[in-house]
Amino acid sequence: MIRTLRRTVSIYGTFAAMVPKMFLAYSIWVWMQFFVQCISLVIFVAFWKAVYAGKATIGGLSLTQTLNYIILAQIFLPSAQSTNVLFSFGKMLRDGQVGIELLRPLDFQAANYVSNLSWMFISFLTQIPLAVFAWILFRFQLPADPLVWLAFIVTLVLGNAVLFFFDWLLGCLAFYTTEVWGLTVLRFGIATFFSGALVPLVMMPGWLQAIANILPFAQALYMPVGLLSGILPVSDAPSIWFVQLGSLVLLGVLSRIVFRISVRRVTVQGG
Repeated sequence: MIRTLRRTVSIYGTFAAMVPKMFLAYSIWVWMQFFVQCISLVIFVAFWKAVYAGKATIGGLSLTQTLNYIILAQIFLPSAQSTNVLFSFGKMLRDGQVGIELLRPLDFQAANYVSNLSWMFISFLTQIPLAVFAWILFRFQLPADPLVWLAFIVTLVLGNAVLFFFDWLLGCLAFYTTEVWGLTVLRFGIATFFSGALVPLVMMPGWLQAIANILPFAQALYMPVGLLSGILPVSDAPSIWFVQLGSLVLLGVLSRIVFRISVRRVTVQGG
């Protein structure tokens, strides 16, 4: 049993180890992303300062609370919202790699999830320069309570898992469309808005908040960052985890069922 466990860890560990190599291979892209995010962060701060001109609070949040949340949201946005499932499905179908992947003697979804976890961790590390830049320029606040950090990490991991299974369901559409570019752009636009990356969800009208709570994007970004920034109290963490675990089970089961049906229609464009 121990030998089997070691072999399994070794196999899936190989998939996780491939992700850092990808970042190293495209280091210029990483630094370009850092440059663009720095500019975006400055614009976001200037925008919200203009919005708060002459106002003490908006949606119950002060300017300091909002800026602290927005800065943290922008720092954690790549690691929380990017699962690369849609991109991977489209690429594998275009170059014919999907046939090889499906023949491997391991769980296809589990291998992709391990790669996703590794991607999230590496994305977090690459955001450290942006965090340093933001702290020097804007002096954003981080909690000192270790319980807040624990709640944040658990919520972030669970939220990213929920988003992974949701993106897996969207990725299954690639077996029917054979191209996912338009779907990727649509998903990015919806996720950016409903995740709370642009506006804290507490500022939205009630009906928009209800829609955001149904979609998985807020679970991956607004919930963990809300806890870290203090917008959401730590006492809300258990109820957030309950919702996340329920979504995780539902989407996890549904994603496997839909994949089994969709893979029967696999069409390889290249090879």
